Amino acid sequence: MKSPADRPQNRPKNRPKNRPVRIGPRGAAALVLVTLIGIGAFGWPLLADRQSGLLAHSQDAPWLFAALLPLLVAVVVATIADHGMDAKAVAMLGVLAAVGAALRPLGAGTAGLEPMFFLMVLAGRVLGPGFGFVLGSVTMFASALLTGGVGPWMPFQMLTMGWFALGAGLLPGPERIRGRAELLMLAAYGFAGAFAYGAVMNLQGWTIIPGMSDGISFHAGEPLAANLARFVAYYLATSLGWDLGRAVLTVVLTLTLGGTLLRALRRATRRAAFDAPVSFDSGGAEGRRPVADGCGSGH
Repeated sequence: MKSPADRPQNRPKNRPKNRPVRIGPRGAAALVLVTLIGIGAFGWPLLADRQSGLLAHSQDAPWLFAALLPLLVAVVVATIADHGMDAKAVAMLGVLAAVGAALRPLGAGTAGLEPMFFLMVLAGRVLGPGFGFVLGSVTMFASALLTGGVGPWMPFQMLTMGWFALGAGLLPGPERIRGRAELLMLAAYGFAGAFAYGAVMNLQGWTIIPGMSDGISFHAGEPLAANLARFVAYYLATSLGWDLGRAVLTVVLTLTLGGTLLRALRRATRRAAFDAPVSFDSGGAEGRRPVADGCGSGH
């Protein structure tokens, strides 16, 4: 026998759904601008000539950082202006960034084991690509301050982690794919993304490292295909094993803890009711109070 709460007429008509933080046109434009600057910062040495003075540009990271921070703020402000991020979303951003920053030191320096990656995958999946990009960048910034890992590599890490979490938010079927299939998809993305993160970060340092053997060193002004072949050899020789540890740990944590964390994040987004319009109940002129549509009466 069904309980009264299970009867169709007693179910909430506007039951809240899992709503990722929406990214509007201004937020999207800011994200595109950040991405283009990041691609240029990582990739320009591959197109530079022999007289470009690459070693002199190894000190350009402070300038990239100075450009990146205002742009990250612009992404957040534009998202707020587009009504995609309210105070509840900003609070969740702070909580998740703090958790991610605390997770990073647990495996830093140990065979590439970095548990923060699986959190970025799950948060990006539930909260959307725009939120994921900001979360990844802010988490990496906070973790660098926490671990003393501030250096010329930090702005590049912020960009790359932002892209990693953004990609999780772009995975297909956010409303349709659930259960084991979703976990397998997220694990596969985390596995591939862990290698991609390592490869992109290696590209940042490879172009300015002197004294390597000819087969793996960067040659300014050489054809792009030749330099890419040397980079692949460099990556396989120096970083593949390290990134494998990160990838395997991300898969293991996603498959074992992912279901529980996904449910917790989705429950939090339903209760926060991101992007829900505000209306007033009908309790009289003196007793009116704001209620987010789709969240019940607020009791």
